[in-house]
Amino acid sequence: MPAETHSQRGPVDAADVERIVRDQLVEIFGVDPDSITLDTRLREDLDADDFGVIDLVEGVISELGERTVGFSIDDDDLVELRTVRDAVECALAGLRSARRS
Repeated sequence: MPAETHSQRGPVDAADVERIVRDQLVEIFGVDPDSITLDTRLREDLDADDFGVIDLVEGVISELGERTVGFSIDDDDLVELRTVRDAVECALAGLRSARRS
């Protein structure tokens, strides 16, 4: 079930979240979008440091926060982000939490 939004863009689904995460990675790290898969490792494959991961999360929060009331990602979750899949799943968990609020 898609998250409710407060903009005219429509509901956010898993494909939207994956696209947002990929777009943020391309912007932050300047990588080829075709090189990013769900199994791409943030630190090893993209050479992300802690600040890069924070930039990623802030970008995702900014993008999804505009579309979903109450969306957030807990700071404690940042240490768990190892792959693109982890980032997508973390954002989806934030969306589910926002829907329950």
